[in-house]
Amino acid sequence: MITDEDYLYYVDRALDGMAGIIAGLGDRLAGARPPLPGANSPYALLTHCLGVVSYWAGELVAGRRVVRDRDAEFRSTGPVGPLLEKVAVVRAQLAEDVRAAVPGAGLRGTPPQAYLGPGRELTQGAALLHVYEELAQHHGQMEILRDAILAEQREGATP
Repeated sequence: MITDEDYLYYVDRALDGMAGIIAGLGDRLAGARPPLPGANSPYALLTHCLGVVSYWAGELVAGRRVVRDRDAEFRSTGPVGPLLEKVAVVRAQLAEDVRAAVPGAGLRGTPPQAYLGPGRELTQGAALLHVYEELAQHHGQMEILRDAILAEQREGATP
């Protein structure tokens, strides 16, 4: 089985990639939505990912009460700096939660059906895998969003 450090290495790669995209886009473009049906902004997608980490690892694995408004995550916008600071805080808490997890133990709660998690009963280890699944999936999605936003900017700048 993988170690806590192995797990956190891959989670950190996804978080670093998303944070790098947000930093690269800056305040002006991080909240932009590309002209694709139903597209999210990179800012909103990273906010959603931090909600996923906080809820699934914090509440369901570690047993902390986490207040989350999943729908609001997808509408969020703001300056990049505070969001990147939040990434650091959530990452540090996740490392503590992973190290304290009992992979084979049951969850410390039941996720709402609306959260679209795996459709089966989960252990703490499986919930942490779901966290990684979400981060990896949304990191790739954010790369596409960035590319579409930057392409639109280049097209708009062309005379």
